[in-house]
Amino acid sequence: MATAPAGLEGVLLPQMLRRMLLIRRFEEQMVRMYRSGRLPGALHPAIGQEAVSVGVCAALEPDDLITSTHRGHGDVIAKGGRVDRMMAELFGRTTGYCRGKGGSLHIAHFSSGIVGATGIVAGGIPLAVGCALAIRMQASRRVVACFFGDGAVATGTFHEGLNLAKLWRLPVVFVRQNNAYAESTPESAYLGIPDVCAWVAGYGIPAAKVDGNDVIAVREAAGRAVARTRMDGGPSFLECVTYRWLGHFAGDIGAYRPREEVEAWKQRDPIPRFRLWLTERRVLSEDAIRDLEAEVEEEVEAAVRFAETSPEPSPDEACADVFA
Repeated sequence: MATAPAGLEGVLLPQMLRRMLLIRRFEEQMVRMYRSGRLPGALHPAIGQEAVSVGVCAALEPDDLITSTHRGHGDVIAKGGRVDRMMAELFGRTTGYCRGKGGSLHIAHFSSGIVGATGIVAGGIPLAVGCALAIRMQASRRVVACFFGDGAVATGTFHEGLNLAKLWRLPVVFVRQNNAYAESTPESAYLGIPDVCAWVAGYGIPAAKVDGNDVIAVREAAGRAVARTRMDGGPSFLECVTYRWLGHFAGDIGAYRPREEVEAWKQRDPIPRFRLWLTERRVLSEDAIRDLEAEVEEEVEAAVRFAETSPEPSPDEACADVFA
């Protein structure tokens, strides 16, 4: 793993591990409930990608913003989202972040800087660019981190968003979560030139490629990108190479992926890598990490209890909140 940048110590490193553990346990619990029929709606897990969400969000300030994707639970938790309200949203209950109307794919919470996840591929890019334009017009120092999957780069929205962000010097950090497959299509089947950072350089935007399973490397690269963008440097681009362990959605067995490939990536699990990094440097002891794991287990179990005992929306509210 990478060496921690100066100033990355104290409570931040343990908090980063805790959030990675929380994302993993939350999604594992969701998958179990989905498969048992307890959870309604669609579900797109990001198990294996926790280091990207946590590493990037660790470089942000509380009032910075993020946009996310249909695979966005980790991004929301990394930005400070509460798992009880997220779980309630997935259950379609009124105590959820969107009062049960957004579900897994459309979680948003403006006061936490979570502009919203979207089920539309690349749909968060114009949202992020619009938010960054508002920040520029307000003369604010905030930054927008725009998460999207690898398949988003093959859309016109991606290129339009980068072009406008560069043209208007907008404070947005584009984060490609490259998990190797656009749904079931490997990158080699839809990119004529696989070096996306070279594409981005064509727009005059600084770009960096990083090991997305190394949370310290992600945090370091994101820290540089965010600092540059915050200092009126215009947009930045970060490609984080990672892998999702499960299929495109919870019911997808992933037959299009070689078993050996999946197992090889599991050996690069970002959580044990970070855990070992922390213990070797005596940042945390094994006992302290076990305590964190126990806290996380209880937090997720409490979230399930909260969601299952929360009320369902009244039919009278079906047309409420439809228009701003």
